[in-house]
This record gives sequence, C-alpha cells and structure tokens, in this order.
Amino acid sequence: MAFMQIVISPKVPEGSGISPYVAEIHKYLKTTQFPHQLHDMGTIVEGKAGELLALARKLHEIPFKKGVKRVYTTIQIDDRRDKKVSLGDKVKSVRKKLR
Repeated sequence: MAFMQIVISPKVPEGSGISPYVAEIHKYLKTTQFPHQLHDMGTIVEGKAGELLALARKLHEIPFKKGVKRVYTTIQIDDRRDKKVSLGDKVKSVRKKLR
C-alpha cells in the first residue's frame, strides 16, 4: 500500500481563501474508497500507487471546474511494498517511542 500527500493550491484573488475548494476536494474524497486525512498543510490518502496518481489528477481538476484559472498541486508518494501499512501507523510508531 502507498501513501500520497497532496497539497492543492488554487490561485484565488487576494483576500479570498482556498478553504471552499479544499472542502469540495474532501466532499469528492468521501465518495471514493480511499482512506484519507485532512491536516493543516494538505491531505494524506492511502491506496495503490497507480490509483493514487489517477486520483491526484481528478483532485487537481476540481478547482478548475469551480472556475479557478490556475492551480498549483504538489504530491509526495511513499510506496511501501515490503509490509502492510495503513494510515496512522507511522504516527503510532512514533508515539510509542515517546512513552
């Protein structure tokens, strides 16, 4: 399984926020089978690497469909194939070491 961190930054007029676009992206994510977590700097999604790349393309298009003329998207993919991992496993591992 792989993890993708995705940050989609619609370029909106000064003084406007991007949270309405992020909300639309998360509404779409809720309709998919992908486990995901919103955090202050982006979104983490779990799935197969190829499927995550296809999902990134769909998510990137959402602000354009809402009228935005420019979107800057960054993704990072951690594709681990030597053992099964799920969202939250890395955080749990670190928290155990903090005890």
